Amino acid sequence: MVIVEFVIVPLGEKSLSRYVAEVVKLLERKGVKYQLTPMATIIEVPTVKEAFAIIEEAHELMFRLGAERVSTTVRIDDRRDKERHMEDKVKSVMAKVRGEDEGSRSGH
Repeated sequence: MVIVEFVIVPLGEKSLSRYVAEVVKLLERKGVKYQLTPMATIIEVPTVKEAFAIIEEAHELMFRLGAERVSTTVRIDDRRDKERHMEDKVKSVMAKVRGEDEGSRSGH
Protein backbone atom coordinates (compact mmCIF):
# COMPACT_ATOMS: atom_id res chain seq x y z
CA MET A 1 0.00 0.00 0.00
CA VAL A 2 1.32 3.46 -0.90
CA ILE A 3 0.70 6.39 1.43
CA VAL A 4 1.01 9.77 -0.25
CA GLU A 5 0.85 13.25 1.20
CA PHE A 6 0.18 16.04 -1.24
CA VAL A 7 -0.42 19.77 -1.21
CA ILE A 8 -1.91 21.58 -4.19
CA VAL A 9 -1.86 25.36 -4.02
CA PRO A 10 -3.51 27.60 -6.59
CA LEU A 11 -1.10 30.54 -6.34
CA GLY A 12 -2.51 34.00 -5.82
CA GLU A 13 -5.68 32.80 -4.09
CA LYS A 14 -6.61 34.20 -0.66
CA SER A 15 -8.69 31.22 0.47
CA LEU A 16 -8.04 27.62 -0.48
CA SER A 17 -10.98 25.89 1.20
CA ARG A 18 -13.15 25.77 -1.92
CA TYR A 19 -10.29 24.17 -3.86
CA VAL A 20 -9.62 21.65 -1.11
CA ALA A 21 -13.33 20.81 -0.95
CA GLU A 22 -13.33 20.01 -4.66
CA VAL A 23 -10.32 17.72 -4.26
CA VAL A 24 -12.05 15.92 -1.39
CA LYS A 25 -15.14 15.47 -3.57
CA LEU A 26 -12.91 14.02 -6.29
CA LEU A 27 -11.34 11.55 -3.85
CA GLU A 28 -14.74 10.51 -2.54
CA ARG A 29 -16.10 9.99 -6.07
CA LYS A 30 -13.12 7.77 -6.84
CA GLY A 31 -13.46 5.83 -3.57
CA VAL A 32 -9.94 6.78 -2.47
CA LYS A 33 -9.10 6.39 1.21
CA TYR A 34 -7.93 9.80 2.43
CA GLN A 35 -7.19 11.87 5.48
CA LEU A 36 -7.55 15.64 5.37
CA THR A 37 -5.16 17.57 7.62
CA PRO A 38 -4.86 21.32 8.19
CA MET A 39 -1.82 21.49 5.89
CA ALA A 40 -2.15 18.61 3.40
CA THR A 41 -4.19 15.69 2.15
CA ILE A 42 -3.01 12.11 2.60
CA ILE A 43 -4.21 9.27 0.39
CA GLU A 44 -3.69 5.53 0.51
CA VAL A 45 -3.68 3.63 -2.79
CA PRO A 46 -2.24 0.34 -4.09
CA THR A 47 0.45 1.80 -6.39
CA VAL A 48 2.55 4.88 -7.01
CA LYS A 49 1.16 4.97 -10.54
CA GLU A 50 -2.39 5.24 -9.17
CA ALA A 51 -1.30 7.95 -6.73
CA PHE A 52 0.24 10.04 -9.50
CA ALA A 53 -2.87 9.67 -11.66
CA ILE A 54 -5.09 10.90 -8.81
CA ILE A 55 -2.78 13.79 -7.97
CA GLU A 56 -2.52 14.78 -11.63
CA GLU A 57 -6.30 14.84 -11.86
CA ALA A 58 -6.52 16.99 -8.71
CA HIS A 59 -3.79 19.30 -10.04
CA GLU A 60 -5.64 19.78 -13.35
CA LEU A 61 -8.87 20.36 -11.44
CA MET A 62 -7.37 23.57 -10.03
CA PHE A 63 -7.11 25.01 -13.55
CA ARG A 64 -10.66 23.98 -14.37
CA LEU A 65 -11.72 25.88 -11.24
CA GLY A 66 -10.06 29.05 -12.52
CA ALA A 67 -6.51 28.96 -11.17
CA GLU A 68 -3.88 30.39 -13.48
CA ARG A 69 -0.84 28.99 -11.66
CA VAL A 70 -0.64 25.91 -9.43
CA SER A 71 2.12 24.53 -7.20
CA THR A 72 1.92 20.86 -6.18
CA THR A 73 4.14 19.10 -3.63
CA VAL A 74 4.11 15.31 -3.15
CA ARG A 75 5.67 12.98 -0.53
CA ILE A 76 5.45 9.21 -1.02
CA ASP A 77 5.84 6.36 1.47
CA ASP A 78 6.10 3.21 -0.65
CA ARG A 79 6.83 0.33 1.71
CA ARG A 80 7.01 -3.08 0.07
CA ASP A 81 8.30 -5.37 2.82
CA LYS A 82 4.93 -5.46 4.57
CA GLU A 83 1.52 -3.92 4.12
CA ARG A 84 0.96 -0.87 6.30
CA HIS A 85 -1.91 1.58 6.37
CA MET A 86 -1.85 5.22 7.38
CA GLU A 87 -3.64 4.53 10.67
CA ASP A 88 -1.02 1.86 11.51
CA LYS A 89 1.67 4.52 11.45
CA VAL A 90 -0.31 6.73 13.83
CA LYS A 91 -1.12 3.81 16.15
CA SER A 92 2.56 2.89 16.30
CA VAL A 93 3.54 6.37 17.47
CA MET A 94 0.66 6.68 19.94
CA ALA A 95 1.54 3.31 21.47
CA LYS A 96 5.03 4.62 22.14
CA VAL A 97 3.62 7.86 23.60
CA ARG A 98 1.54 5.79 26.03
CA GLY A 99 4.46 3.51 26.87
CA GLU A 100 2.78 0.54 25.22
CA ASP A 101 5.70 -0.28 22.94
CA GLU A 102 6.78 -3.85 23.54
CA GLY A 103 10.28 -3.20 22.31
CA SER A 104 9.51 -4.51 18.85
CA ARG A 105 10.59 -2.53 15.88
CA SER A 106 7.44 -1.31 14.15
CA GLY A 107 9.04 0.51 11.26
CA HIS A 108 8.49 3.99 12.60
